[in-house]
Amino acid sequence: MEIYRTSGTCSREIIFDVDENGILTSLRFINGCSGNAQGLSKLAVGRPIDELIDALAGIKCRAGTSCPDQLARALKAYRADKTRG
Repeated sequence: MEIYRTSGTCSREIIFDVDENGILTSLRFINGCSGNAQGLSKLAVGRPIDELIDALAGIKCRAGTSCPDQLARALKAYRADKTRG
């Protein structure tokens, strides 16, 4: 389980898991808009993280970011950590 502390959004954390093939297997947002978080989670789980990063990076809501953009940032950070480690 990975935990990413968000910035600039109503959600405060993103909790997620990625399998050995780079597929997002679980996703949960802490706080924020429940409907949007649930919808985003249902659409994202089961997809490759590289695909999600490409699709979600740069989406803006307020403060120059959004929950989808924060998810892309979380997945980028996860990917960077896995390639270093």
